Amino acid sequence: MDLKLAGKVALITGSSKGIGFATARVLVEEGCRVVLSARNMDDLAAARAKLPAAQVTAIQADVTEPKDAERLVTEAAAWGGGIDILVNNVGGNTGGTHVTNSTDDDWRKTIEINLLQTVRMMRHAIPRMSKRAGAAMVNISSISGWTPLLVGSGQYGASKAALIFDTERWALECVPHGIRVNTVSPGSIWGEGNGWDRYKKSDPEGYDDYVKGGFPMGRLGYLEEVADVICFLVSPRAHWINGRNVPVDGLEQPYPRRDRRPY
Repeated sequence: MDLKLAGKVALITGSSKGIGFATARVLVEEGCRVVLSARNMDDLAAARAKLPAAQVTAIQADVTEPKDAERLVTEAAAWGGGIDILVNNVGGNTGGTHVTNSTDDDWRKTIEINLLQTVRMMRHAIPRMSKRAGAAMVNISSISGWTPLLVGSGQYGASKAALIFDTERWALECVPHGIRVNTVSPGSIWGEGNGWDRYKKSDPEGYDDYVKGGFPMGRLGYLEEVADVICFLVSPRAHWINGRNVPVDGLEQPYPRRDRRPY
């Protein structure tokens, strides 16, 4: 299927590795021009080197810093002559896994990295995306946003739930600008070098038991499987999907009880 993305300009935050980079690779294959962004310049340079130079640029930025976020959007729009696609992939967790061992600062930082930076990026990007044919945004949440037994911490789940909750509101606000907004919520995703990969290598027996306990399809998801959904949602092929949350989790189950990650 031709996703009709050729010539579109995409900005992806947190795209030096993981889901962000996998998404960049698929968008490039579909003919997009892509702006990679991350905090670590070495990782960013390594990611850029894996993609066609003519279609890709890289901008170092920390989107949790307001001035950096604004600069990133400004430079990305200048390079591309505007922005058609924004994928807010940056996210993370800070602090303890329980309410008794997490601090106010843990909550503030986790909400900042998952929710506030997304709002900030959207605010700066909307004027550069407004009225561009087929403009679309995808925010990356998590199944942790609605499944408490799978969440690593309360602050992480709450911030991811807020992304899902606000998707429809943001989509309604963006209709006059001609921009669609959706959310993708991955489940547990294996990727080379990530936490699941390290856990599998360090404790293969424990990993296998964990997978058997909650994954009906017998495995974790793959980065490319999430990237494919993101790329479909930002494409004109998905023009009638707006304000929605799309889980990509292989029907991951919360049983047996797992209130923290095993790694």
